[in-house]
Amino acid sequence: MPDQNIGAVLYIGDAHISTWSLRPYLALRHAGFQVDARLIRLRQPQSKADILNVSPNGKVPCLHHGDLIIPDSLAICEYAHELAPHARLWPEDRAIRAHARAISCEMHSGFAGLRRDLPMDMLNRLPAPPAAADDALADIERVKQIWTACRMKYAGLGPYLFGHFTIADAMFGPVVSRFTTYNVETSPLLADYIATMWQDHAMSEWLALAEVHQG
Repeated sequence: MPDQNIGAVLYIGDAHISTWSLRPYLALRHAGFQVDARLIRLRQPQSKADILNVSPNGKVPCLHHGDLIIPDSLAICEYAHELAPHARLWPEDRAIRAHARAISCEMHSGFAGLRRDLPMDMLNRLPAPPAAADDALADIERVKQIWTACRMKYAGLGPYLFGHFTIADAMFGPVVSRFTTYNVETSPLLADYIATMWQDHAMSEWLALAEVHQG
């Protein structure tokens, strides 16, 4: 198995709109990987063919690390954790780790209404969609519930959802962006968490990529 000192190539979509690409980038950088993020433009006539050249499932992100190819965001995050356990991308405590995994999997498989009605547009500030459907509004409230529970329970451990940065933060990173873009009203507690994520070093790197890709 390659180690984390071997350069990782992460094929990504346009950084300002590719939510799934953002997630593993955050995890990989927090695990100490030097990431070569290679852009494949989305929403272009040749996008599908370009992606299929590097990703067996025809989707980005896709990690190439040595001879290994991993075409799934959460699987890439898990791989980063296994190669760099010292980064503690999952909490060390078993019960807390189970909590972090549960909300990460919920994000991975759910929130369809939020994804549909509040698409990520990382560099813009837009009014909340007036026609957001009930399921999207319910998704927003569920996110607030998850974040509030974590920040209240683990506040003494640090400013992220479980104190230090974990895969859970990576999975919810695009939602932080959505809440910022659409100025979703939150409590001061959640506003502090959003600010923490927005100022995170890996998120700052991604924002710089977004500016290049949108330009």
